[in-house]
Amino acid sequence: MSKNKGFSETSAGRYSLALYELAIEANNLSEIEVHSASIINLIASSKDFKSLIKDPTNNKEDQLNALSKISEQYKLNELLTKFLNFLISKRRFFYLDKILKSFVETCSIKRGELKAELISAKDLTEDEINNIKEELTKNFSSKIKLNYKHDASLIGGLIVQVGSTMVDTSIKNKLQQIENRMIEA
Repeated sequence: MSKNKGFSETSAGRYSLALYELAIEANNLSEIEVHSASIINLIASSKDFKSLIKDPTNNKEDQLNALSKISEQYKLNELLTKFLNFLISKRRFFYLDKILKSFVETCSIKRGELKAELISAKDLTEDEINNIKEELTKNFSSKIKLNYKHDASLIGGLIVQVGSTMVDTSIKNKLQQIENRMIEA
């Protein structure tokens, strides 16, 4: 199983890099990146679309028809649509989520952005998130691509991870650290 997983990650990386290079050549990188993010969101929000991609019993014609309708509805970039058709014809459509996430990540890396995760105990406003993003940009001297999540299980504070650097200011984790020290003593 680990061989198959490695193969799928390798394949997804190759396909996403091919899409990146095609998008650069066609001078459509930003539009294709936005459309790719929309498809990623569609996969996450639509059980039917996810099933269409993941179910190996779906035939190519059904997938091509569905893709044609989605392409029209979302006004997808022509190059991206052709790329998705190619994935279907090669029976690689089940990698779509991985390929597009890898593509978006490649675009971010090529722009020099650092990926950051922000988890907060309270629901943050857009201004608060932007202020944190600006502060991280200053501290790390690099553009930050911030993914924000609210976690009500935290008692208070924030958890911020930029690359491999993690800053944990959550009360839940502080209490757990204190409790661990008391047990050790």
